[in-house]
Amino acid sequence: MVKQKRLLVKKLALSALLVMSAGQLSAATKSHIDDSAAIIRYDTIHHPVIGEDGMVSSQRMIASEIGAQILAQGGNAIDAAVATGIALAVALPRAGNLGGGGFMLAYIAEEDKTIAIDYREMAPKKAHRDMFLDKDGDVDNKKARFSHLSSGVPGTVAGLSYALEKYGTMSWKQVVTPAIKLAEQGILVSYDLSENLKSRKAWLTSNKATADAYFKAGGEPYQAGETLVQSDLAWTLKRLAEKGPSEFYQGEIAKRIVKDMAKNGGLITLDDMKNYKIAQREAITTTYNGYQVASMPPTSSGGVHIAQMLNILEHFPIKEMGYGSADATHLLSEVMKLAYADRSEYLGDPDHFNVPIKGITSKLYAKELANKISLSKAKPSSEIKPGNPAPYESPDTTHFSVMDKYGNAVSNTYTLNFSYGSGIVIPGTGILMNNEMDDFSSKPGVPNGFGLIGGEANSIQPYKRPLSSMTPTMIFKDDKPYVVSGSPGGSRIITTVLQVLINVMDHDMNIAAAVHAPRVHHQWLPDRLELEPGFSPDTLKLLQGKGQNIKQGKTMGSVQSIMFDNGLFYGVSDPRRPDAGTVAVKF
Repeated sequence: MVKQKRLLVKKLALSALLVMSAGQLSAATKSHIDDSAAIIRYDTIHHPVIGEDGMVSSQRMIASEIGAQILAQGGNAIDAAVATGIALAVALPRAGNLGGGGFMLAYIAEEDKTIAIDYREMAPKKAHRDMFLDKDGDVDNKKARFSHLSSGVPGTVAGLSYALEKYGTMSWKQVVTPAIKLAEQGILVSYDLSENLKSRKAWLTSNKATADAYFKAGGEPYQAGETLVQSDLAWTLKRLAEKGPSEFYQGEIAKRIVKDMAKNGGLITLDDMKNYKIAQREAITTTYNGYQVASMPPTSSGGVHIAQMLNILEHFPIKEMGYGSADATHLLSEVMKLAYADRSEYLGDPDHFNVPIKGITSKLYAKELANKISLSKAKPSSEIKPGNPAPYESPDTTHFSVMDKYGNAVSNTYTLNFSYGSGIVIPGTGILMNNEMDDFSSKPGVPNGFGLIGGEANSIQPYKRPLSSMTPTMIFKDDKPYVVSGSPGGSRIITTVLQVLINVMDHDMNIAAAVHAPRVHHQWLPDRLELEPGFSPDTLKLLQGKGQNIKQGKTMGSVQSIMFDNGLFYGVSDPRRPDAGTVAVKF
């Protein structure tokens, strides 16, 4: 009753604030209003979703609603994150998954600690350095990307179940059950999903199980407004709910995966499935202008270079330069080049390669790099450092963020790699398999089909995890989670997340404005600065005058972010991708 009265008073006060017009207020009253304290602000065109008891932000509204329902039932952020992740396997088949892998960053309020769970896919035991090279020593991209050979051992089920067991409050069956209903009753086919499947019809229907899963009889595409039922995936989810996550790695599900691999030249064996293990690692942390920032360590390259770039930016007055100015954009470009040059040489699986994490994230090293930057002239990439940028990742990864009323927070990014992964569904399971083996350097030192080069640190080895750009990240304020964020976008993930962070920490944007603002990207090679639509032609001319090679590009990323400030949750789903949604908990 006390809580209900408190909420009623709050709502009445808010309603009063909203219905007052400027004309109704006296000059004396106006002078005493502090707009900075208002919940709803009218000095911005970007407004977040607002809630009091927790929030979920993901690339599919229906998945966010499922996560929010878990919070409303008393679950914590980890419970809701696992339910959201499993629901996305149904609602967002091109990226949400059971047959892929990813990374979870979580703040556990009761223990006052941030944990990093690496559930990236692993190379099978029989994988070897030259497995994708043809008789002439060239990379066979069909094998590396669109065959059973292209799949690493999936980590999603292991990663999500580990998080739930260690830090959740609900049972595995409770968080899996909503996705079963979604698969059995079907999802409404949106224009986005319909067009996406139509554009890939020839490829996806070349595999019978994939055609059966995502197309009507005869390979006929689903139209927007129709219902897509995934009965085989529902079977898999029911098995997981009843028998537990071990069913995926040792039970009938595992046997079906292994059988299809053996039949089609894949390498994954039952021993590979049984031996898969997640890695709980130490989060990458740094400070930035009074904030603390935590992100994902290798095998993600994201956190290391987020810390590195923030450490460099701390030496420049980026706030005074102003968002979107030629000076600030030029500075971002120069900083990005330095980070991506280092990424090419030093990043790989830390269980197989000595990654100099402390060195790259050192404040002293950042100062040394900052001294190399000219604010008036771009330095050509060829003069920064010769080396090997990391391999391409598909933009069709996906991210979701969760915060709860108990103070817990989750930032999770996972993927199949390409859109729909390898394009191969395991018969009878509805599970799309990843093609993450292509994220290794198939031929170290040689450009791949995207003009990018891979280094020895990321060469193929048994049980090794491929390098990733996935960058689940949190900003802490007064030692508590303030912003939870992350994005898909391949190699652009790191720079996308960086810009959201500085939009909040330097440019004082609310979380919606920070996510909506146009973005830029430079990854050292090729030597070009990519810009989203929205930058002034005058700014472009000034950048060109500084020696920047400008390329007007497509949109970058699909950020899902939540901010907790003054007792309220503020969330936003990136408008760059359709059908995403942020949901506030309703009791």
